Amino acid sequence: MTKTILITGASSGLGAEMARQFAALGHDLALCARRLDRLEELRAEITAARPDRRVEVRELDVTDDDAVAAVFSDLAGTFGHLDRVVVNAGLGKGAPLGTGKHHANRQTAVTNFLGALAQTDAALEVFRAQGAGHLVMISSMAAMRGMPGATTTYAATKAGVAHLAEGVRAEVHGTPIKVTVLYPGFIASEMNDGTGGNPPMLVSTEKGVRAMVAAIEKEKDSACVPPLPWAPLSVVMKHAPMPLFRKLV
Repeated sequence: MTKTILITGASSGLGAEMARQFAALGHDLALCARRLDRLEELRAEITAARPDRRVEVRELDVTDDDAVAAVFSDLAGTFGHLDRVVVNAGLGKGAPLGTGKHHANRQTAVTNFLGALAQTDAALEVFRAQGAGHLVMISSMAAMRGMPGATTTYAATKAGVAHLAEGVRAEVHGTPIKVTVLYPGFIASEMNDGTGGNPPMLVSTEKGVRAMVAAIEKEKDSACVPPLPWAPLSVVMKHAPMPLFRKLV
């Protein structure tokens, strides 16, 4: 069954690959990002390969609350409905706290949490009006436990958005509105380019997103992706004694 899927942060990385894979599964797309030129290129690529798919693109900065509400409403009106919204836009920058680089941490916090809050609010307004919908929140394995160094703020934002989505699930339980939270591990993307070598267990964008899309299509409540090794590692990350945890991270 064809669904209309809105994806933010769709101009590159995981968002762009999700768009390609959802189109291959027969879904129509509403793609949002700050870089409209990249979205236009992606639309041309997808429609050339899948001429039967409908792809709409909109420029969007998710830190602009009014723009988020307006764009989501506009796309819902353009398609007549939105079956699924993937809250994907985010930043990975940051610095250890207390090192004089608050601006970088604040930018990540505003984009990753307040931006996700605005997107969730706008998505739920559409879904409530429709009486149905599927909210997908892209968190991170870093959300499993507070992380040290430059990742501290990023991890905190990803824990925050996971709890935000879980709260929505508790509220809409028993209704046709569904919620999925994904915890990606190390998946190659533009966000982690240039971070000083490949982290262990890194998988390609295509492979990692294939696991993400599979979990989304099944409307799982939550999933670590890819499942191996990240599902068992999530238990270790949550419960390992601090000396062992520090060696792992």
